[in-house]
Amino acid sequence: MQCACIEPCNTASNMSEIMAQAETLIVEPGSFEPHDHWYPKALNATIHPMISFFFNLEKPRIVQRYCHLHPTVNAQRLTELLDYQPKFFRWSGADLINVTTAGGKKQMVVIENNSCPSGQKSMPLLDDHMEQGGYRHLMDKTFRPVVNARKSIEGRLAVIYDKNPMETLGYARVMADVFDEPVLYIYFPHGCKEPPVRIDEGVLHAREPGSDQWVPLRAVFRYLTQKPWNRLPLHSKTKILNPIVSCLAGGRNKMVASKAYDLFNSELASAGMKINTPETIWDVSKGSIPLWIRKMGGQGVVKVPYSNAGQGVFTIVNEQELAQFMEKEFDYNTFIVQSLIGNYQWSSTTTSGKFYHVGTIPSIREQTYVFDLRMMIHATPDGLRPLSVYARRAELPLLDTLDPGTGSWDILGTNLSYKMPDGSWATDANRLMLTDRRDFNKLGLGLDDLIEAFIQSVLSTVAIDKMAETLHTTKGRFRMKLFNSLNDDQALIDEILVSE
Repeated sequence: MQCACIEPCNTASNMSEIMAQAETLIVEPGSFEPHDHWYPKALNATIHPMISFFFNLEKPRIVQRYCHLHPTVNAQRLTELLDYQPKFFRWSGADLINVTTAGGKKQMVVIENNSCPSGQKSMPLLDDHMEQGGYRHLMDKTFRPVVNARKSIEGRLAVIYDKNPMETLGYARVMADVFDEPVLYIYFPHGCKEPPVRIDEGVLHAREPGSDQWVPLRAVFRYLTQKPWNRLPLHSKTKILNPIVSCLAGGRNKMVASKAYDLFNSELASAGMKINTPETIWDVSKGSIPLWIRKMGGQGVVKVPYSNAGQGVFTIVNEQELAQFMEKEFDYNTFIVQSLIGNYQWSSTTTSGKFYHVGTIPSIREQTYVFDLRMMIHATPDGLRPLSVYARRAELPLLDTLDPGTGSWDILGTNLSYKMPDGSWATDANRLMLTDRRDFNKLGLGLDDLIEAFIQSVLSTVAIDKMAETLHTTKGRFRMKLFNSLNDDQALIDEILVSE
């Protein structure tokens, strides 16, 4: 376990992962340009009327509609959850899939919930007169209240990122406008040789561009996605959105997230609600994975709990894919195994039955594709609200019968990010499905599906925030022994940076 200060991060297991040198730039107010921060197809798209209606739907109407369709749900409890003010996990992005059973039982299932989620560049403007869109909403309604919540230390504002410059630079430029001051825009990749950030007496400091001077940071907007706990500390006098504990408690830790959902589901049961997830087995050693896959009927999903952007997720539908997985080497010691949701003919059999993808509306070639929905939400003075939504489809269509040479990931994997040979990241935007007048109709979703996705996003976010709170003492110190008992993986524990 690291502590006290940030040391050079050249601990990547594969030195090809060492990326470009860290870099810090100054972003001035008035520099926001919309074409820099949206995909061209999103910048020129017109929002679908149903999406616009959903984003403007008042909270009492959401509660009324949801309880009408789920009559056992306690309306007062649901209202309290929508009013919830997270202490740690104030900005999240849930990935959900639309599934059903042979009996027609449809539901939205949470695959994972991410801290530092992407999505702004994929969301058409809700209002053509607000050209900063969701970037402005997040800075105004979530980040600014964090900065102004109590007396701050003196220092600069910064955005710290390790990928997705299209969105992160957008946030930096809007931050400069909202606070009317220059903002430090800091590239801090995993595996960097000369860290651009250090800790001094519990305060984050960054190097001033063009000089050797280190300046304090009073607040940071964080977009670190690759092992963020090895670069920023658990404890800091600098305010961070989202703080690192939100990642360890579930936002970048699928192992603890699964336990957070299970614990919160026990609390939700009396109110008639539940976080819908695939059947999940925790704390699985690599050697026992074949046993769990066979128990699920020969199909399953194995996940490295701390990876993201589609990395470290393995869909297994036959003995060949299982053998290929078992031949791989990993940095971590424990995994999670989940039931696989595919076509009805090749989905896992679970205690809740067999679920399969509803998929897209058939194309003109009569092909249906797996897709997932990213629902980004944020904490506002009025409670948790949706911020952006978009969908991603798989590369190959959903087949009734798998050909022997067809990899299941090409049919089930929806993440658009992929890693280049030099360790940098790229995006396959061809599979992006916007919530505009053209793409949204292909998803086959209705208003009730959007409300269900929002409620599931809220429930999973609250569960992770409550876990983050549980992982702190009454004096605000991180309970490392408790975390270790929930996530007994020494390789992860050794990576965590703690500042006294």
